Amino acid sequence: MELTITNSAVQFYKNEMNLKNGDTVTLFVRVGGVGSGGFSAGIVIGTPVVPYFNYDKSGISFCVTEEDVWYFNDMTIDYNKDMEEVVFQNPKIGDVVNPNDM
Repeated sequence: MELTITNSAVQFYKNEMNLKNGDTVTLFVRVGGVGSGGFSAGIVIGTPVVPYFNYDKSGISFCVTEEDVWYFNDMTIDYNKDMEEVVFQNPKIGDVVNPNDM
């Protein structure tokens, strides 16, 4: 699995989630509710209890379970300072909110 997380995104997560070097978080696919349009990325502190892939960046371990690889493989996670938001881009999934609309 290929995953890119920029330094600015890691710093955002460190600040927002009070993460310290050595902490582990898990990225997961969130299924949206009515009117949400589809999928989004979620993040929780901790290590999955099922098989997963691991990506270390700037002292933080980012995990993605095998069942969520379809969404995160080849994804770039960045932080847009001007918009004050995390940005998710995946060239394999043109629209990460509506992945079936390729």
